[in-house]
Amino acid sequence: MTSIRFALNHMAAPSLAIDDFFALARSLGIDAVEIRNDLSGNAILDGTKPEVIREAAARHGVTIISINALQRFNEWNATRAAEAQELIDYAGASGAKALVLVPKNDGTGCADGERQANLRQSLAALKPMLEEAGIIGLVEPLGFEICSLRSKTEAAEAIRELGAESTFRLVHDTFHHHLAGEAATFPELAGLVHISGVSDPSVSVADMRDSHRVLVGGDDRLDNAGQIRSLLQAGYQGPFSFEPFAAEVHAVKDPAGALRASMDYLSARV
Repeated sequence: MTSIRFALNHMAAPSLAIDDFFALARSLGIDAVEIRNDLSGNAILDGTKPEVIREAAARHGVTIISINALQRFNEWNATRAAEAQELIDYAGASGAKALVLVPKNDGTGCADGERQANLRQSLAALKPMLEEAGIIGLVEPLGFEICSLRSKTEAAEAIRELGAESTFRLVHDTFHHHLAGEAATFPELAGLVHISGVSDPSVSVADMRDSHRVLVGGDDRLDNAGQIRSLLQAGYQGPFSFEPFAAEVHAVKDPAGALRASMDYLSARV
C-alpha cells in the first residue's frame, strides 16, 4: 500500500495566524505547507516580512512548498511582471520552493489560439525570473467554464514546447480536474496536487464553485480517492495538499480533528 504524502494549504484554516497554522500541520504529522497571499489580516497580506515566515517554518520544522498564488498569470503586462517579481522575491526570502500560477477566470482570453498564445507569452516571460531565483512555477488550470486555461494538456504542451519542464510543473487540483472533464493527468509533470471534496448532492457540476469545496469524506462526489490512487499508481510522488474553501470548513472548532478524519478516510482507500 502506498502512503499519501499530505500537505496543508493555509486555506484549510485561514483564520489561524501563521505560527498556529504551522503548529496545526505538525500536530497532524504534516511537514509540508502552502502559504497564501490572499488572506486578509494574515501573512502575507498583513505585511509580515518573509524572514519571519522563514524563521517560523524552521522553528516548526515545516517546508513551505508554495506561495499561492500569482493571479491572472496568463495576462502578461507590466503590472503582472511587477507582481510576479514581488512574489518570487518573497518566495525566495521566505524559503518557499514554488509559486502557484493561476489563470484568468473571468470569461476573457478563452478563444482558441488566443489562450495558447497568452499562455506561452507568460511562461516565456516567467521562465528566466523563476530560474534566477531557483523557484518552481506551478501552473494550475481551473475547471470553470469561464476560465482561460482549463486544460492540463494545453499547459503541458506549452511547458514542453519551451523546454521548461525543470522550471514549471502542473498542479492537479481534484476539484478542477473533475470540473474540466479532462481525462489526462500528467503525473510526470505534476508538482503538486490540491485536494478538496464536494458533498452537496443538489449542485450540478457546472454550478460547483469554491464555496462548495469541503474536506473529503464518504459523500465526496469528485472521486478524490480514485484520483489520488491513479496518480500514485502512475508514479506521482509529490504532496497532496488540503485546499477546502467552504465557509463551514473554516468555521469548524476542531480543524485538526476534521483534517485527521479526512486523512484517515483517504489513507484507507489508496
